[in-house]
Amino acid sequence: MAEEKEPEPELDARYSSTGAAPTTWHDARGQLAGAEIYWLTTVRPDGRPHVTPLIGVWLDDALHFCTGADERKAKNLAHNRRVVLTTGNNALGEGLDVVLEGKAGRVRSENQLRRIAAAYGAKYGSEWQFEVRDQVFVGGGHEALVYEVEPTVAFAYARGTTYSQTRWLF
Repeated sequence: MAEEKEPEPELDARYSSTGAAPTTWHDARGQLAGAEIYWLTTVRPDGRPHVTPLIGVWLDDALHFCTGADERKAKNLAHNRRVVLTTGNNALGEGLDVVLEGKAGRVRSENQLRRIAAAYGAKYGSEWQFEVRDQVFVGGGHEALVYEVEPTVAFAYARGTTYSQTRWLF
């Protein structure tokens, strides 16, 4: 398997404590991989944003999620592939929030879908086991399209004894 990319961090001193260090991509990637819930923002055909919580997995330098073909997010992605994914902590004095901007594309490769399905099962347990059939996930009597979000830019907002804002370009 290819080694994960390590983009260069850029600390924004305007929004960081004096002496703060940038968050490492290793730590941000760990937050993305370990999060149980993400917030996905897509754009409706009329330009209005749509935000929804979902589960997902980090694999091969990208975040993956699935949705039914008739759900709002799938309909939005058919018109506009740009998305924002966020995850983190809702406490003011601690935590690490990560914001990932990118483009979502359908995953159609049966081999890749099987790897993503295995990652879902490993992360979320037996309730989230999927079969792969005809380029979709099948589970619980439903079919789901699978998307991969390749990042174009990411931000990390660290809180605690020091605060920092870090940006990565991909």
